[in-house]
Amino acid sequence: MHFEMCGRDRHTCIVDGDTIWLDGKNLRLESYDTPEPYTALCGGAAEQALARRASARFRELLNSNPFTVTTGGLDNTGKRTLATIRIGGRDVGDILIEEGLARRWPDGDEWWCN
Repeated sequence: MHFEMCGRDRHTCIVDGDTIWLDGKNLRLESYDTPEPYTALCGGAAEQALARRASARFRELLNSNPFTVTTGGLDNTGKRTLATIRIGGRDVGDILIEEGLARRWPDGDEWWCN
């Protein structure tokens, strides 16, 4: 399986650093949060640049490692399935957090807004 950034095809692709489409299902990763690449809700251009780096790293991790996916309920919008992706038994969110590309969700500080 190979991931690209989402365009018009939303079957298997990466939306951003914490959301993907996998085999036609929209998955929101549940343990972490990354900056928003399209809206810059609080951090402007710096937030968008960090979001692009987080998305690129997420893509690199998925394309270069075997991974497992476990799913749960729906997110707060009711449109995305909550999921956890593990690489070598580690939550991919933990990797992105350690690399300074994400925060713990839901109680981590949105440090890119400061």
